[in-house]
Amino acid sequence: MAKRQDTKKFFENLSGAGKSIGVLTSGGDAQGMNAAVRAVVRMGIYVGAKVYFVHEGYQGMVDGGDNIEEASWESVSSMLQVGGTVIGSARCKEFRSHEGRLKAAHHLVQRDITNLCVIGGDGSLTGANLFREEWSGLLEELVQQGLIDEEAAQNNSELHIVGMVGSIDNDFCGTDMTIGTDSALHRIIEVVDAIMTTAQSHQRTFVLEVMGRHCGYLALVSALACGADWVLIPEMPPEDGWEEQMCQKLSESRSRGSRLNIIIVAEGAIDRQGKAITVNNVKDLVVSCLGFDTRVTILGHVQRGGTPSAFDRILASRMGVEAVLALLEASASTPACVVSLCGNQAVRLPLMECVQMVHLHCYVSLTFCRSFENNLNTYKLLSYRKADSELPNSSFNVAVLNVGAPAAGMNAAVRSAVRVGITEGHKMFAVNDGFEGFYKGQIKEIKWGDVGGWTGQGGSILGTKRTLPAKHLDKIAEQIRIHNINALLVIGGFEAFLGVMELSAAREKYNEFCVPMVMVPATVSNNIPGSDLSIGADTALNAITDTCDRIKQSASGTKRRVFIIETMGGYCGYLASVGGLAAGADAVYIYEEPFDIRDLQSNVEHLTEKMKTGIQRGLVLRNENSNENFTTDFIYQLYSEEGKGVFDCRKNVLGHMQQGGAPSPFDRNFGTKIAAKAIQWISRKLKDSYKEGKVFANTEDTACLLGMRRRAMVFQPVVQLKDQTDFIHRIPKEQWWLKLRPLMKILAKYKTSYDVSDSGQLEHVTRVRPKKVD
Repeated sequence: MAKRQDTKKFFENLSGAGKSIGVLTSGGDAQGMNAAVRAVVRMGIYVGAKVYFVHEGYQGMVDGGDNIEEASWESVSSMLQVGGTVIGSARCKEFRSHEGRLKAAHHLVQRDITNLCVIGGDGSLTGANLFREEWSGLLEELVQQGLIDEEAAQNNSELHIVGMVGSIDNDFCGTDMTIGTDSALHRIIEVVDAIMTTAQSHQRTFVLEVMGRHCGYLALVSALACGADWVLIPEMPPEDGWEEQMCQKLSESRSRGSRLNIIIVAEGAIDRQGKAITVNNVKDLVVSCLGFDTRVTILGHVQRGGTPSAFDRILASRMGVEAVLALLEASASTPACVVSLCGNQAVRLPLMECVQMVHLHCYVSLTFCRSFENNLNTYKLLSYRKADSELPNSSFNVAVLNVGAPAAGMNAAVRSAVRVGITEGHKMFAVNDGFEGFYKGQIKEIKWGDVGGWTGQGGSILGTKRTLPAKHLDKIAEQIRIHNINALLVIGGFEAFLGVMELSAAREKYNEFCVPMVMVPATVSNNIPGSDLSIGADTALNAITDTCDRIKQSASGTKRRVFIIETMGGYCGYLASVGGLAAGADAVYIYEEPFDIRDLQSNVEHLTEKMKTGIQRGLVLRNENSNENFTTDFIYQLYSEEGKGVFDCRKNVLGHMQQGGAPSPFDRNFGTKIAAKAIQWISRKLKDSYKEGKVFANTEDTACLLGMRRRAMVFQPVVQLKDQTDFIHRIPKEQWWLKLRPLMKILAKYKTSYDVSDSGQLEHVTRVRPKKVD
């Protein structure tokens, strides 16, 4: 442990004094760009650098003048929740010419800007790299033309470039998600959910066109998130004869009782001959072959608009801070880099390696990208129901149940589990009301069609209770015997974790529990050991962020007002901390980071100073169990008393609205993929443990939790997770998101320490995606 402490590196050692940073957005706009600009400006000013807005992208750099404007801390206030890009974006032909780049260099040198943060797509980043390569030659020309002197050329001799990818298409190599993709998925799913209600009423088929000229990510992931009947993407031209297969599938869906069909088409979809497949082609095909009432909806620029999602705000804020760190550490020998996301880790990649991969059409052949391939394979598993004669006959019975509090995305996970289980040849059983329903015998077989339309439903359709199995082991064992249950999938929160531990511990006494069992984490609190993320947490974060946006708007209208907001999470501060980062909170109180009356006083003084600036509002989040004495009421009364004459206070307890609502696209997809993987694991374990006509599994590795660790999905025996768990407070002993808290404080203008030990490692594109972990 001591050795690890010695290797820690803190950003306080990095100074921006005497440096000037230019930030621009270029190419197509994407939600979250403003959050990235805000983070660059505030982090830059925080470390002592000057930061300049370059308005209208490269056009502003070429035109100079008022287009290059010094930014202040207050100038990026209220930016976080705004879609698009406040500093403007434009496509600039002039910058593509040598003369245009010469003008741009002149305008930058006039302000001593030698550090550029470019937020855009591959074209924008390629342009930035070319500009850097030509920089010394451009300075020589400016000296020869008498536009700058030798001293200015010497002082500005190196240009450093850091890129962040802003693109709703998620079409850039080297990063899991680009800024704007998650928000675009939100827009698509909002539209699809709305269309499904009208389609249901009139028994209609809807054909939707989504963006993606070369990359079908949006089409594929939205099809997975809404359970679409058919999807057409440029990466995977359909086999010859697809028209007949599609119509047959739509017809079978109707014959099983479905009242609607949804087909999603990426704008760049093509067939095997390279001929475009348009939404109107598909509509005409359905009408002529099946006679279904069919309508077309083209989403267009709706997908680029609207408020950025919580995920995009957090992603962009982290990338912006990392970009400034990269610029501070850059040297003449450092290649231009792109700040990317790999799992929960911000990484830096050589810019041109990423661009070259894109130009080699690596993303068009996305079967090379495991994330895309997983999405595609999962979609195929869930969408194409094989005939009974084609299914393997496993003769195994698998039970699925929800345990604990409801979480958005649970139903998507159950649907996925049921359909993958049937595809694997198992007979699937649904248990109502968790372990309580289990011991009462509320168990029935569930079929393919029974889970249709479940993906977008909030809450838990199966029903869920917090009851633990320990007191009812006899009755649960009896029900397992009666229904001949051979494996268990438990989807839920901390009670589900405890339940699987209790069942596995009871194996010595009950042979009935000697079956493969796996737990999938689903709780808004995100407090399960062994997994960085839980189903439902993203939806809850978006609910918190949306509410905070409205509250901030009301506060800005009345001026000099501070809101104290209480979030859920038990003793886990995930929702409060990450929600605070996404909403731009001034302070966040959590159990994991103890605080006292001096901290509260310091926060009040900080807000008092803030009210003297142009930003006359405050937002403070408190996790519900952060401190038994400093309650939400106490903090509200303290702030009200201490802020008298400077600001007034209001309080808000968000409560169960954080558990409700339709699941976010992330939670739908996460639930779908993690449950599919859990069932495939169950199938393997059943095969391994089937001996002499029965299933017998009593080893540690047959009672597991399936969690997301960094980038990999990992099966971990629940027994081994005991040491990683604080059972009294129902939280993991180590939590990755605590590293984000200093970042939130920096962006709220607090002096703090920020561990950047993980930063600064320039990786390579081939190393970005870790190997599969089972």
